[in-house]
Amino acid sequence: MRLLSSLLSSTNPLRHHFTSPLRNAFSFQFRNFPRLFSMDSSERSLRNALSLKQLAVEAQGDAVRALKAAGAAKAEIDAAIEALNGLKIEKASIEKQLHAVVSGAGGGGDGALNRESFRQAVGNTLERRLFYIPSFKIYRGVAGLYDYGPPGCAVKSNVLAFWRQHFVLEENMLEVDCPCVTPEVVLKASGHVDKFTDLMVKDEKTGTCYRADHLLKDFCNEKLQKDLSISSEKAAELKHILAVLDDLSADELGAKIKEYGITAPDTKNPLSDPYPFNLMFQTSIGPSGLLPGYMRPETAQGIFVNFKDLYYYNGNKLPFAAAQIGQAFRNEISPRQGLLRVREFTLAEIEHFVDPEDKSHPKFADVANLEFLMFPREDQMSGNSARKIPLGEAVSKGTVNNETLGYFIGRVYLFLTRLGIDKDRLRFRQHLANEMAHYAADCWDAEIECSYGWIECVGIADRSAYDLHAHTEKSGVPLVAHEKFAEPREVEKLVIAPVKKELGLAFKGSQKNVVEALEAMKEKEALEMKATLESNGEVEFYVCTLGKNVLIKKSMVAISKEKKKEHQRVFTPSVIEPSFGIGRIIYCLFEHSYYMRPSKAGDEHLNVFRFPPLVAPIKCTVFPLVQNQQYEQVAKVISKSLTVAGISHKIDITGTSIGKRYARTDELGVPFAITVDSASSVTIRERDSKDQIRVGVEEAASVVKDVTDGFRTWEDVWSTFPHHVSASAED
Repeated sequence: MRLLSSLLSSTNPLRHHFTSPLRNAFSFQFRNFPRLFSMDSSERSLRNALSLKQLAVEAQGDAVRALKAAGAAKAEIDAAIEALNGLKIEKASIEKQLHAVVSGAGGGGDGALNRESFRQAVGNTLERRLFYIPSFKIYRGVAGLYDYGPPGCAVKSNVLAFWRQHFVLEENMLEVDCPCVTPEVVLKASGHVDKFTDLMVKDEKTGTCYRADHLLKDFCNEKLQKDLSISSEKAAELKHILAVLDDLSADELGAKIKEYGITAPDTKNPLSDPYPFNLMFQTSIGPSGLLPGYMRPETAQGIFVNFKDLYYYNGNKLPFAAAQIGQAFRNEISPRQGLLRVREFTLAEIEHFVDPEDKSHPKFADVANLEFLMFPREDQMSGNSARKIPLGEAVSKGTVNNETLGYFIGRVYLFLTRLGIDKDRLRFRQHLANEMAHYAADCWDAEIECSYGWIECVGIADRSAYDLHAHTEKSGVPLVAHEKFAEPREVEKLVIAPVKKELGLAFKGSQKNVVEALEAMKEKEALEMKATLESNGEVEFYVCTLGKNVLIKKSMVAISKEKKKEHQRVFTPSVIEPSFGIGRIIYCLFEHSYYMRPSKAGDEHLNVFRFPPLVAPIKCTVFPLVQNQQYEQVAKVISKSLTVAGISHKIDITGTSIGKRYARTDELGVPFAITVDSASSVTIRERDSKDQIRVGVEEAASVVKDVTDGFRTWEDVWSTFPHHVSASAED
């Protein structure tokens, strides 16, 4: 995802991290920036109450000391001490309430767990059951690189299979698979070579590198969560910094780091000033080393450079969409947060090419009635929270720019919730005006709440025609579409003709930037410039890629309108781009699916992942109730039927108690367990309810297949077959 918000973001692995000159186009004045984060009213009132109570404790302490110094009666001193102790108890109570508010519960499961301990419980379970582990573990690992184990691979494979079904198949998209190694010229055209950067600081003594914004973010979060004594005003200031962190320039970020006295986390040594670091892995193509290249930071460029052939393959018709799933690479400065910020990751990206003059969508009515949490920029600017808005209303009122963008927002919502993402912890946040690139029409992020906070997992952007324009200019190959007219049309065309000789003399190395900005003017802006030039002879003109105004004189550009007869319309298509960070989605799914429940004896808590059958790594387990040759033979027959039906499963014929075997598979998120306790019938247990039904041996595989494939629900099966109750079987 490559909108300017993407370019400046510090948290989204889908995004470019562009700095100047684009950042300077939206110069940020920290003191005057609107409050984007409104502190929760309960937190504000608790902090104010705690401040007042602290003052009361101090005043009462002074009173006690004054009474003792004056030799007051023992009864009077004792009463004052009792009042002081009462105030301290009240203060402790407020601190406890405030701590509960700022630490929060851990995104599901046991509400008594705070975010950190919940995250640790989930992470320990995931690593122990080999969902994922650090890469090269026996060599102490490498930060930002992870291996998916067998269950993790299965979950990832199921997520990608559903993505293909939900988008590629249902939307009739064209899927491509492009190389990970990309020539420098391609990424030069897209802007990555010059601007794909994050701001970095170094430990001035050891040379250890850190992400500058991460250090400031960690400082603010730690103060907010652990220093309960800070005032509500200071807390609001820190939350405001967190809200606008992505907009801070290198100078502003450095100033805040110095103001708060932030030092290197490991050594407490002073830090350097922030400076940009390019995040791409560089390589050379071929043995000569003369052809520079990079490991791609995203998959989208492969689609853009193939537009001409894809357009021809599609019968020279618009709209159409191309899709790609593949690995992307980012040399993160200080990767952390597990699967949320890594150096190699899987992206699934869609580029939907559409006529810029018609962004309606024939299937928009299918999603128009969806209602879910949306966070328009107006609500962010006014300090309000996300709210449920019908998608049709958001499009009709112009909150969402057009139907095609709205359609993909709706489809993304359906995709994520069907995977198992909690709809109450999913919101769509609109990019603020200062986040938007000059060419972008609109952009929304699907953000999922987990123990790390709100995480951007999908970006849905209307990027206009920027990418195709960039590659057309760099390659010299027109990446355009055609609309043939039934009859020739006389049209009046705006002609902007920069005089490159004059511009070169005036702007030298910046000539190209000025020419591009002039040629990109809309008709209204161009005609206003023409009028000003004719009356004044010169005009101030803002060039966003330079981040400043330049003086354009009448001799530097010719602007006119000419009448022409056209037999066809040639135009550069706009692009609607949904971009999915698969690893981030999977991690949030892990957290949303995890919970703990007590064992039957009540002496321990058992881990459970409530994966929907759609994404569960194993759909079913088969257990002989006891070690018995006849039961084991029946289990093998059922296993063969499940294999023929295409149902992933596992047989467990160990002598372990059935309750422990259930617990082991619950911890892997297996939704169904078939227990063989006779030669003619078996029980099927559902993971979350622990309810069991009894079915014939020959029916077992088909019942499981119907439920896992979504043809029947467990409620339907529960109402159809006899129920089974076993006091000894449960954990």
